[in-house]
Amino acid sequence: MSTILNDVMSSPAATPARKKSITLKGIMQAPVTPLKDDFSFDAAGFGKMVDFHVRHGAPAIAWPHHKAESLNLTIAERKLGAEVAVKTVAGRVPVSIFVGTLSEEDSLDLARHAQKIGADAILTISPYCRRPSQEEIYDSVVRIGTTTDLPLLTYNSPWRNGEGVEFTGELTRRLIERLPNYIGMKDASFHSQKFLEISRTALRMRPGFAIIIGVEHLLPAYPLGACGSFSSSGAIAPNLCNKFYASLVAHDWETARECQYKISRLWRLFKEQYPSSLKGAMIMMGRSVGPTRSPLPTATKERIEFLRAQLEELGILQSEPHGW
Repeated sequence: MSTILNDVMSSPAATPARKKSITLKGIMQAPVTPLKDDFSFDAAGFGKMVDFHVRHGAPAIAWPHHKAESLNLTIAERKLGAEVAVKTVAGRVPVSIFVGTLSEEDSLDLARHAQKIGADAILTISPYCRRPSQEEIYDSVVRIGTTTDLPLLTYNSPWRNGEGVEFTGELTRRLIERLPNYIGMKDASFHSQKFLEISRTALRMRPGFAIIIGVEHLLPAYPLGACGSFSSSGAIAPNLCNKFYASLVAHDWETARECQYKISRLWRLFKEQYPSSLKGAMIMMGRSVGPTRSPLPTATKERIEFLRAQLEELGILQSEPHGW
């Protein structure tokens, strides 16, 4: 892994040829960001984590989502992490880079960088320090989507801090008509009726459109058109994630419900003190990823012990891989 990091630090990637279409499906992993004890970005640790996910069945890597403390990272750190991810994966699975920031100019810079280093797709959201109008979201996505040839995913997150970015069926229709590289959406709306309208519109217009659940509730969305999810649980329980998706594909609904109940319980554990609880649980599995950068809290010893008891009760400590 140190060789990969040295390569990243010493030589910029050449601009790749135009990307072919990609297929996104399954329980895809969105890693956290490892930090050193001094809160600096641990690039070598990040490379180990990405490799762990791919070796344990992740069908795609997506970084840096909010669980990765994306808004607490500098643009330079986000570029370095993207380079480490692409080089570590080395074409084994698709890599998408989240380019959402509080500045659209930074998002454009990250999108161009993602294409330069050979990423497979980008995920974008319009700047979200306030609730933008549908026209503002449209203009922002079109600007970013026409800056790069990469396949484009959008992030539907209407709930975040009451000032989120909401995609409707109508907005989705307009973007599909405008952008040939618009291939999918991360949906974190928690709203079945709105999800169904987006699914109906998108899949009719673009049958391969990838609707990816942004939270851990894939089972109810799968029959309605979701192709997979961006998961936190794979950092703790990759075997459970693989079993879950296999049961969905096989229409083994009894097994799928059993897996969904466990994954939903994990999500509730991680959501409290997010993402420090997720990082704390990783410590229980022998995968130390360091502290959480301020102002987010770092999991206390008491919280980690609580997580240990919960993981043991769920059978995770006994059935999932430990270490890297």
